[in-house]
Amino acid sequence: MGRQSDWFIANGYKHTYDLGDRIMGLWNGIPFVGSVGNDRLVNLIDGPEITVHLDLPIRFEDKIHRIIITKHEDVVRFK
Repeated sequence: MGRQSDWFIANGYKHTYDLGDRIMGLWNGIPFVGSVGNDRLVNLIDGPEITVHLDLPIRFEDKIHRIIITKHEDVVRFK
């Protein structure tokens, strides 16, 4: 009988970005630049997502956002 870690290594989500990778993209039509906080798969319905720690805060709908959650297709690596 194998360990749980063996199962997750074989079948679990493989991340695309590492912690601290620099990325840029669009969030609700607003351009941003930031660092990856987490590349995760919470559930299969929503799919993989990235938490981003922003360099500059974004004001959206009268709220200030310093950390956002976005999809992989909305970001690219910052060069």
